[in-house]
Amino acid sequence: MSILPVLSDEEAGAEARAVFDDIRATRNTDFVNNFWRVLANDPALLARTWQGLKEVMAPGSIDSLVKEMIYVAVSVTNGCEYCIRSHTAAARAKGMSDHQLMELLAVVGAANETNRLVNGLQVPLDEAFLGEGAP
Repeated sequence: MSILPVLSDEEAGAEARAVFDDIRATRNTDFVNNFWRVLANDPALLARTWQGLKEVMAPGSIDSLVKEMIYVAVSVTNGCEYCIRSHTAAARAKGMSDHQLMELLAVVGAANETNRLVNGLQVPLDEAFLGEGAP
């Protein structure tokens, strides 16, 4: 259960409803998910968070599917079930296949394993990775 109420359109104030309308328009949907509806308890936080996410997730030099897949990977590492589910759904809507999801999760698992090994063993950084022009 949420710590704060999941606000309906009718319960949200005008500022929050304006953000809900922008979410609907930007995403071309009538659906506003519970994350935004809980953030609507603080309309300034809702607006700031939506604006930032909208800018970051917009198409750029990294395409939208890859951005969603990165979001899934970080969410898996952070253990955020809500974000895993919502961004997996978004990635699937942008064309991610089951095979791509499994490959993504394999990379997440491998990266987490090797990160922990490197940190635990305190492996020194290679000179080749330092300075300008380093790989």
